[in-house]
Amino acid sequence: MKAIYVNQYGGLDALRFGDLPAPVAREGEVVVDIHAASVNGADVKVREGATGSTSTPRTDTFPCGFGRDFSGVVASLGAGVRDFQIGDAVFGVLAPGRDATYAEQVAEKASILCPKPSGLSHIEATALALTGLTAIVSIEETLKLKAGETILIHGGAGGVASFAIQLAKHIGATVFTTASAANHAYVRDLGADHVIDYNKDDFTKVVTGVDAVFDTVGGDVAQRSFAVVRSGGRAAFIGSGPSAPPSPRDDVRSLRPAVGRDRPHLERIVHLHASGVVRIPEIRVFPLAEAAEAQRISQSRHFRGKLVLKVR
Repeated sequence: MKAIYVNQYGGLDALRFGDLPAPVAREGEVVVDIHAASVNGADVKVREGATGSTSTPRTDTFPCGFGRDFSGVVASLGAGVRDFQIGDAVFGVLAPGRDATYAEQVAEKASILCPKPSGLSHIEATALALTGLTAIVSIEETLKLKAGETILIHGGAGGVASFAIQLAKHIGATVFTTASAANHAYVRDLGADHVIDYNKDDFTKVVTGVDAVFDTVGGDVAQRSFAVVRSGGRAAFIGSGPSAPPSPRDDVRSLRPAVGRDRPHLERIVHLHASGVVRIPEIRVFPLAEAAEAQRISQSRHFRGKLVLKVR
């Protein structure tokens, strides 16, 4: 099968487009013919040989693949699979620690995949998969955001943050977000109440006393975010590696969402979309063979919505 992979860690020039062995479904698994796969920030870290941070070495054998969320059609069934049939359209996110969806096929446990709604294309379904899963776990389960609260969401135009803005508004919170000037109209249309131009304004001078912060950016932004949270508030971080940064304040909790994999969360995404709570993010599509260009844009961190690879 055709796939994107590396034979050694490195920069964009390490990426290869070629043939890898096709997967075989083991007990409880299905093989899926992939139609679309999402490009995520974590993919760049995989290419560089890190998990969560560049100081954490990976232990992959080579060739090493990429990609975590996907949408496609079931091609074969492993022993014991009863909830899918060959030809069923499905979408999902691979089990933690696996990167293998920049490819024509993938094998995964049937129990963590979800039927793809007929109203979503494969490209749209994959654009919602990991972004939606991460946003739901972060906003609803980690921060436990409530109606009437105020939240600051960093990087509002990104895939996860754009889903989080819509979910926070649905809950009934007041939403502040950071975005470049070019993306202000986009995030306001998603439901953001107050938008801060991170190229012009210091958010710590604009925001104060919020109940919660959701940071998708990391670095200095994460460290400065603690200053804007009220006493007794909380902050969740997905851009700072596998662990939340330590809180410099005893009265503010620092949290790292535990983004697992299961069908109920994917079904929650389907429900939120079908009920009109969230809509598809802006999507930019690349052929599988052009994954290097998609990763180049991804690592720049200056793009809107989601980057998706069209596999077939």
